[in-house]
Amino acid sequence: MENQQSKDPLHGITLQKMLDQLVQYYGFDTLGELIKIKCFIDNPSVKSSLTFLRKTEWARKKVEELYIKTLPKL
Repeated sequence: MENQQSKDPLHGITLQKMLDQLVQYYGFDTLGELIKIKCFIDNPSVKSSLTFLRKTEWARKKVEELYIKTLPKL
């Protein structure tokens, strides 16, 4: 049986890992400019951002899209 690799760039990547890498690369200031959501602008933290992103699909999609665009730079 051949080992099939997923073509999905998000396969196996948790939301926390995505957010950690984006915060490390951009910082919350730049993330707040790129994705205008309150959890990145007003008193940001990874924990509060994860809570919001897990409940809010449109915001999570924006983070996933930014992560995919940023992936070659990471």
